[in-house]
Amino acid sequence: MTAPTDSTYRIIEEPRPAGFTTGGDPAAVNSQQKRTAPSRLVSLDAFRGFIMLMLAAHGFGIVALSQSPPDSLLWTLVNPDCLKSLAFHFQHPAWQSSFVPGSWTAGEGSPWLHVGVSFWDLIQPAFLLMVGVAMPFSYGRRSAFGESPWKRTAHALIRSVVLVLMGVFLYSLNNDSTNWIFPNVLAQIGLGYFFVSLLVGRSAWVQTTVLTVILVGTWIGIHISQPSAEIAPAAVNASVERGEIYAAPYRQWSKNLNAFHTFDVWFLNQFPRPADQGPFLFNRGGYQTLNFVPSMATMILGLICGQLLLRPISNRRKFWNLVGLALLCWGLGVLCGATCCPIVKRIWTPSWVLFSGGYVIGMLALFYLVFDLWPFRKLAFPLVVLGMNSILVYFLGELLTGWLAENLHRHFGGLMQQGAGLLANFLQVFQNNPNGTPGELMVSALLPMINAIGPVLLIWLFCWWLYRQRLFLRV
Repeated sequence: MTAPTDSTYRIIEEPRPAGFTTGGDPAAVNSQQKRTAPSRLVSLDAFRGFIMLMLAAHGFGIVALSQSPPDSLLWTLVNPDCLKSLAFHFQHPAWQSSFVPGSWTAGEGSPWLHVGVSFWDLIQPAFLLMVGVAMPFSYGRRSAFGESPWKRTAHALIRSVVLVLMGVFLYSLNNDSTNWIFPNVLAQIGLGYFFVSLLVGRSAWVQTTVLTVILVGTWIGIHISQPSAEIAPAAVNASVERGEIYAAPYRQWSKNLNAFHTFDVWFLNQFPRPADQGPFLFNRGGYQTLNFVPSMATMILGLICGQLLLRPISNRRKFWNLVGLALLCWGLGVLCGATCCPIVKRIWTPSWVLFSGGYVIGMLALFYLVFDLWPFRKLAFPLVVLGMNSILVYFLGELLTGWLAENLHRHFGGLMQQGAGLLANFLQVFQNNPNGTPGELMVSALLPMINAIGPVLLIWLFCWWLYRQRLFLRV
């Protein structure tokens, strides 16, 4: 397998819109398009691929490994405390999303020191940010191909509807009929995508104003609402012990006792409900439909970053501008979290928009530094393969992971045990154990990780084949 050259990364473009025709010399037209259409950045596809890898691999099974019983053979391989510390970063905290570094309890320490975050909480903000970053590149290419503003607007509207329906489809898989519920990341993107697309090409002042209105409006809408005193936390799957209920004056930011939840109890019951679900009473995780409103602010931050990357300035200045914006957002997020608004990912509070925005913009800056400023573009290839088919990777990870893992064991179980046996012999573990061969015991100990990594490798191979054929799923 040969990795594409740097020029290959930059020649690959979005498919031409339907109905696009050229006149005159095709070579001359193509040459003009290459001069005017924005080039793909390796870092953007690599960052998108990294996020898709995390989602499709389901955190590499680390959380399931950390929950192995005390008598598991796993603990002869790893330190339980170290693995549980790592597992914290591959799952969502119960409610609040900011912590004192080194602590797993949101209530510990001064709010001013709550600067740490679970890595897993940053996956969805990174996804949303990348959607915003890609907008000016996509619109620039479509403009270069001759699409009118009306066609671009219609395309954004259709994309929004399709993404919402895809999200509803995934939520309905285990129900006896369509489950009209919208906290899935695809549905959340779809609900806000069209509105954010209307800001593409607007001035920075307009975009910043809309961003501010969303954040302030969300804060006012939730903060002035008062949860009903008649609703017991246990009745909406909330718990004081898990840190899901805030004391005054922030009780209205608690799990399923907030204005977003009140809206969903009315809104979602306007749709036909699956017979096995009954009326909507609460979301077990506390996620709400109206999360898409502050989520749009995260996409707008991405839009600002995308337009920054298209500015005619040096790459070094672009990098430092990204770093500066990351620090500004992160600092404002910590300030808001310590003074007026809890940092909660599950209802996408305004402070979470800024706090998480600082982290994920910093991640974008790091990818830009490594793959567009430093000479490491070819190392991005495995991630680019996934990033170029991100929606497909997400769907395959959601739909086929269990089936792929089952069939890998069915067809390659013996080969897995042989490889695991070589590793066990190298580590000098599970030798002369009456309960099984070293390979069998190693597979048993690492089963959650094997079941996560095996399917994602198959998904990557399929996406690599599609990449070689220049086949990319677009919505």
